[in-house]
Amino acid sequence: MAIQSVGIVGAGQMGNGIAHVFAAAGYDVLMTDVSQEALDKAIVTITKNFDRQISRGKVLEADKAAALSRIRTTLRLADLGQTDLVIEAATEREMVKQAIFEDLVPHLKPETILTSNTSSISITRLASRTDRPEKFMGFHFMNPVPVMQLVELIRGIATDEPTYKALVEVVERLGKTAASAEDFPAFIVNRILMPMINEAVYTLYEGVGSVKSIDQSLKLGANHPMGPLELADFIGLDTCLAIMNVLHEGLADTKYRPCPLLTKYVEAGWLGRKTQRGFYDYRGEVPVPTR
Repeated sequence: MAIQSVGIVGAGQMGNGIAHVFAAAGYDVLMTDVSQEALDKAIVTITKNFDRQISRGKVLEADKAAALSRIRTTLRLADLGQTDLVIEAATEREMVKQAIFEDLVPHLKPETILTSNTSSISITRLASRTDRPEKFMGFHFMNPVPVMQLVELIRGIATDEPTYKALVEVVERLGKTAASAEDFPAFIVNRILMPMINEAVYTLYEGVGSVKSIDQSLKLGANHPMGPLELADFIGLDTCLAIMNVLHEGLADTKYRPCPLLTKYVEAGWLGRKTQRGFYDYRGEVPVPTR
């Protein structure tokens, strides 16, 4: 099946990035969210990201104009029903994702491929709540989407080969690299990354090091581009906690127990960059450690 039109559910950090790369690759994009404000903000963000790419000589002004002309927005989830491929990029909560698929399924073309950008939730379980588990896959982009080269492709137990091959071709057209992962909690990247972040929070919680010393140690001692606590703030502490809970519950191993300090930050609403406070306070000109 030739995929030309793409529906994206969610206009947040991941959704607008996915819209950006699909439009840049020549796909027709229809993006939906629950508020017009979120959709308008997404278009502003996409435009700024194209401008950044232009300033670095990666794309031309004409490419930006052509890509933006291919992006449309709607408040009606049902409008996505006529697209060839749907990518759900809503919040990392299984009940929310299930509700979206249940509302969307009655409006889909028989041949439409359904995917989720989930970073940790069972693809098999999500697929089972739809009318097309054989045409359902995990399609996990990395953040920020326009910059990161990897896409994890996760097959559920029922996913058929034509669906998998179709998405491999899509990833190639996007100019990215596909990594195939089995449907186990958090797949590959977050199975390895999140316990590292969680361990960094434990290191802070136990007083082994400060926010500054922990991040400096990993940046300068392990050559990481960002420290683990800085990265957690960038991802969102609520997302980190949600993934750790999926790992802990799905694998029943105490090594995945979320650090109580991570839970405390989320309870406080200090979720990182998006709320201006997390392990760092972003309300001034320079981020300041909060511990």
